[in-house]
Amino acid sequence: MDMLPEPGNRRATRPATRIALGIDPGTAIVGYAIVAAQGSELSMIVCDVITTPAHMPLPQRLQEIYTRLSEIIATYHPGEAAMEELFFAKNARTALTVGQARGVAMLALANGGLSIAEYTPMQVKQAVSGYGSAKKEQVGEMVRILLKLKAIPRPDDAADAAAVAICHLHTSPLLSASSLVP
Repeated sequence: MDMLPEPGNRRATRPATRIALGIDPGTAIVGYAIVAAQGSELSMIVCDVITTPAHMPLPQRLQEIYTRLSEIIATYHPGEAAMEELFFAKNARTALTVGQARGVAMLALANGGLSIAEYTPMQVKQAVSGYGSAKKEQVGEMVRILLKLKAIPRPDDAADAAAVAICHLHTSPLLSASSLVP
């Protein structure tokens, strides 16, 4: 017969730490952030951007994005990843090159063995600020507050990547739970 330990001998179990890599894709600037979640507590591990020079040919820019993201994955070992979906159609050429950068980023994530979730800008804003039409400044301020930072991450692409990671860490458990419901 199994006996429960005496109340004074029980160890408090801490929730598992999840580490997510958030990506704000682009060709000139790719924002990335790695955020850890332990229960409801969030903390920033790293937040920065990958930049590629405008004069560099597109294939080399894409190669640089792939190489740098692969290095980031190898260095920080995130367990999951999330990326902002492409959401604009004003300039077809820009949309095409950003789409290529997204593809290269997805390849780096997949080759790194990471599951990849995608979120629309509205989903990211909703998850981080509670309002799907929040302004960039509002989302940045919520990133600062949720991660207990002294300042909003800069440039905006880095803050956007942190928002994507936060969105994923907040949203994915809910999506997993809803898939269990018949």
